[in-house]
Amino acid sequence: MPRLIPFRLVAACALALILVASTAAIAAAKVPAELRVVGGGKQLVEETLKTGTVSVPTSHKATCFGKGTAGSGKAATIKGATALGLLGQAAKTAGSLQPLLLTDAFDFGLGICGVGGYKATSKLSWYLKVNHKNPELGGDAVKLKAGDEVLWALEPYPYPNELSLVAPTSATAGTPFDVRVFSDNDKGKHKPAAGATVTGAANPTDAQGRTTVSVDGSATLVATHGKDIPSNQIPVCVSTLPDKCPVGPVGGT
Repeated sequence: MPRLIPFRLVAACALALILVASTAAIAAAKVPAELRVVGGGKQLVEETLKTGTVSVPTSHKATCFGKGTAGSGKAATIKGATALGLLGQAAKTAGSLQPLLLTDAFDFGLGICGVGGYKATSKLSWYLKVNHKNPELGGDAVKLKAGDEVLWALEPYPYPNELSLVAPTSATAGTPFDVRVFSDNDKGKHKPAAGATVTGAANPTDAQGRTTVSVDGSATLVATHGKDIPSNQIPVCVSTLPDKCPVGPVGGT
């Protein structure tokens, strides 16, 4: 006689298969997010791309954490869409992020030593912010959602504030236009940035973070302020013909 399988066992097996399939689907999902990387006060990349589970190489040259902390040289798999996975995904095609020096010497996860020739030292480390706030987790443990904004910046501790620029993406030649700069601290507190310098602006920003820009032709705007992390870059199309520049939203956050 055929052996009868209890209904509860069948249900449990079916549930297990569903969970495995769901986990695999999550791991395979690609999430669009914005990545910005700053090293030595220079913007290395700013782009939106999709990321999910990604394989990244570790390096024998990733020695910034001290003796015995170099990478094994083996490939490491970062599961799901993460802040570190986004960086690894971008480094596959962006030459400005090479060499990407990662180490797998630690039990807690991967460590970042260098990006694009800029290396961590005893005074500088790769600072992570997601949506302008420090998640206080390793980059491979920070799960991303669609539309998240990820910043990696090589900075000293205590970490400086991050600037963000809001500006139109098109303007009429000979006509000044207003821009605004904001500052976000480690906790993500968002406030106007006074005294910031913006490309094409004759005066620094006022107490409300506002200033007026005038450029003769198309330009890429960026805001800086002392040791703060430079803002996102906003390309502005400037023309005497209203129809020449595409109508776009105000850039920045």
